[in-house]
Amino acid sequence: MQIDIRGRNVPVTDEIREHAERRLGKVARQVSDLAQLEIEISQERNPRVADCYVAEATLYLKGVTLRACDRSPEMVHSVNEMVDELARQVKRHRDKLRRRREAHAASPRVVGASLPST
Repeated sequence: MQIDIRGRNVPVTDEIREHAERRLGKVARQVSDLAQLEIEISQERNPRVADCYVAEATLYLKGVTLRACDRSPEMVHSVNEMVDELARQVKRHRDKLRRRREAHAASPRVVGASLPST
């Protein structure tokens, strides 16, 4: 999985980058190596907004795009919650594909059936 981490109004430190990549290890094992993940970390500079750190992720898979977003007063906490939400979505997507595959394999097939001759 290719990971691109960007910061808007906030610098992306090596500590945040390593923490996000470590937390995304579980998700990376469940998706293809061709999957692309874009993470955008930002800070809202409004004193009335308590949850000022925002972490957004967009995961591009074959045929589907998954998005997760979370905000909290701490940067690390918002990244953790965003990764958890993305992991839930990936698991749900994989289970849906697995159910479809199993239903297709279990469906009865009529092979070699011919029309009745008259």
